[in-house]
Amino acid sequence: MSSENSNTLQEIFERHTGRAILKWDHYFEIYEHYFSRFRGTDVVILEIGVYQGGSLQLWKSYFGEGATIIGIDIHPSCKQFEDEQTSIYIGSQSDPVFLHGLIEKIPRPDIILDDGGHMMHQQITSFNHLFGHLKEGGLYIVEDLHTSYWKEYDGGYKRKNTFIEYSKGLIDQLHAYHSRSRRLLPGRFTPQIRGLHFHDSMVVIEKGT
Repeated sequence: MSSENSNTLQEIFERHTGRAILKWDHYFEIYEHYFSRFRGTDVVILEIGVYQGGSLQLWKSYFGEGATIIGIDIHPSCKQFEDEQTSIYIGSQSDPVFLHGLIEKIPRPDIILDDGGHMMHQQITSFNHLFGHLKEGGLYIVEDLHTSYWKEYDGGYKRKNTFIEYSKGLIDQLHAYHSRSRRLLPGRFTPQIRGLHFHDSMVVIEKGT
């Protein structure tokens, strides 16, 4: 393991002098907890939302030379951030046709990180189409869940069809095998989800093995 990879993600971020990175400070401790087992492996990470490409550089430094990094974004200019470890696909995270085509082109990710547009329909559509392609034992992470409470993102407290409310439905699906009600029956996510972990503005969804 290189000296770069002996540092924590927070330390790598603080020393970063490359392209811009926008992450809440408390995210780094959460990432470290879940991502450390993938360091130095042939991990495949898919990040929704490239922005200025800084986070792709961050993952490359953190995970090491064996990592395959994939980004998707709606802006064609993001293609400039491709390199020998990084592939960029241009399209909308809320477009089922694009997502279906993406699945056919990329290897199955170990980690999917949604840091895209944060609109409710974007987060839900992406999860519905991409979670099945995630490797068993992998992690699906949705960032900036506080937008579920913001009107400008089609959110609102207890508002139907926010990702927070959608996630509560996933909790029900996780336990559906134990249900004694016809109103809660096992669905396609019931055998796939091993756990959901909520943090400030983030949910980590573990896929079963």
